[in-house]
Amino acid sequence: MSIQVRYFASLREALGPSEQVDLTAQATVSDLRSLLIERSPRHAAALARGKALRCALNQVLCDESAVVGEGAEVAFFPPVTGG
Repeated sequence: MSIQVRYFASLREALGPSEQVDLTAQATVSDLRSLLIERSPRHAAALARGKALRCALNQVLCDESAVVGEGAEVAFFPPVTGG
């Protein structure tokens, strides 16, 4: 299934504004993060498991156990962002 991943604040600076990702059915946000970490050294540094990150699924804050559906939008951002 295909989903849209969006990045904000420092993650956007490191990885760009967004990218399209293909996931298996019943994948969670945690599965997505792991897949992205394996994508490149830049992804690994920006999304490292030791870093505190917030996530949203279809513009609603969620934790990494949330199941991602076809056509979903997942956003990652630091815990505190300006605006």
